[in-house]
Amino acid sequence: MTKAVLQEANIRIGETVASKEEAIRKAGNLLVENGYVNKEYVEKMMEREEVTSTFMGNFLAIPHGTEDAKKEVIESGISIHLLDEPIDWDGNEVKLVIGIAGKGDEHLSILSNIAITCSEDTLQQILSADSSGELMELFSGVE
Repeated sequence: MTKAVLQEANIRIGETVASKEEAIRKAGNLLVENGYVNKEYVEKMMEREEVTSTFMGNFLAIPHGTEDAKKEVIESGISIHLLDEPIDWDGNEVKLVIGIAGKGDEHLSILSNIAITCSEDTLQQILSADSSGELMELFSGVE
């Protein structure tokens, strides 16, 4: 049986992190904890960030692994961390960190669905959500 890309266990609200690196590790480790990726995937997420920033604009970062990290993906999934306070991400403020792991080419459709979900229309609702259930509902189209 295939897991849902997003489960309530993949959501953390009100976290405090000190740095971009800590945020990436938390996003990756949550994917590890819930059986989406092997622990080596987290290091590949760190490598990806060294190559190119995963800051997307509008307080959003989407850290993910390098191309060769696909072998570490067990199931496609995302983790969502809504931070209490924005952190510095290469000179930009980030409050929403969405870790992604895609099996095969599934990461492309997941990214597309996240971009649609995080449009300017719903972004304020996402950033002010106060429960994982609320975020589950807002991200219901991500699969």
